Amino acid sequence: MPKSSKAKSQLLKGILEGCILAVIYQKEVYGYELSLRLQEEGFQFVSEGSIYPILLRLQKDNVIEGAMRISPSGPNRKYYHLTAKGYDALNQFKQNWLDMKVPVENLLDKVK
Repeated sequence: MPKSSKAKSQLLKGILEGCILAVIYQKEVYGYELSLRLQEEGFQFVSEGSIYPILLRLQKDNVIEGAMRISPSGPNRKYYHLTAKGYDALNQFKQNWLDMKVPVENLLDKVK
């Protein structure tokens, strides 16, 4: 993978993690529903397959918890919600984003 693609991938992974937490904050969701919500918000380039590893890691790190529930159509679904650690992680992501957003935009506005 070229360096620029790898750097973009790492940047996207961190941003995507924070956005996943923001979606779960709004309401408990299962994986496919989460994927649809991200696409609705403009993340059409994010595949469902890239979301599940992040969900597994967040669950392993006790940032989110999953609970199996009966589905009205098809197999049971695992719904995710934030833990106390997840709320802290989301707040930290939001603060980090706000701290970086303006300086990055200021610098990029100078690029012609």
